[in-house]
Amino acid sequence: MPLHAITALPGGAHLGLWHLTEAPAALWLQLADAPAYVLLLPARADGLRQAQWLAGRVLVQQLLAATATPASPLRNDDTGRPFLAGPGRPPAVSLSHSGEWVAALLAPPGTAVGIDVEIVRDKAQRIGPKFLNQHEIACLPNIHLANSDPCAASIALFSLLWSAKETLYKLAGRRGIIFRENLLLDLPAGPWPVPGRLSARLSLATGISRHQICYLRPAAGYVLTYCYQLASS
Repeated sequence: MPLHAITALPGGAHLGLWHLTEAPAALWLQLADAPAYVLLLPARADGLRQAQWLAGRVLVQQLLAATATPASPLRNDDTGRPFLAGPGRPPAVSLSHSGEWVAALLAPPGTAVGIDVEIVRDKAQRIGPKFLNQHEIACLPNIHLANSDPCAASIALFSLLWSAKETLYKLAGRRGIIFRENLLLDLPAGPWPVPGRLSARLSLATGISRHQICYLRPAAGYVLTYCYQLASS
């Protein structure tokens, strides 16, 4: 069973990582209440996408068991955001998958959560001006990642920044977000260690909130970011 890790985080949150090696058929066998999920499977989810979708639900199932939380069915709201449809106030949850890795964040009820895992590739660099604002782009020459290959370091940096904004977008949990205007990253000069933290702000009509995005590399060629804001904080 490729459950890679379940890590307890401050405030009662838990991070789960799944290294995907199974075909969909093997994952269906691990999923409790599989018949109910047949009806929820996205119509275009076949092959790898179906395996990723199923592994995410098996991973959440594992997180609930590891935290002695009653099992709850995982659903998606009309924006596509996952939620646990259990009685009372079930935990908050966020999911992400890319390539061979699936990640989930489980947190106490009422917590704003976001998680994203990405393959490190040049796509984020190519679309950089679409999700980074002018101030963020101006900060890039002063940032260095621990990599002897400047090209590879640049690709890793853009992948990390894209992932960070995806995480912040999920944490915001609303429509109409403009990545360059509403999701703001504070990019300090100097080397960035891995793992680390990145300061960020959500700038919405209701005001500005500050957040700390955690980042790490679950495996070579991947980057993962996550963030959560407890209801009481």
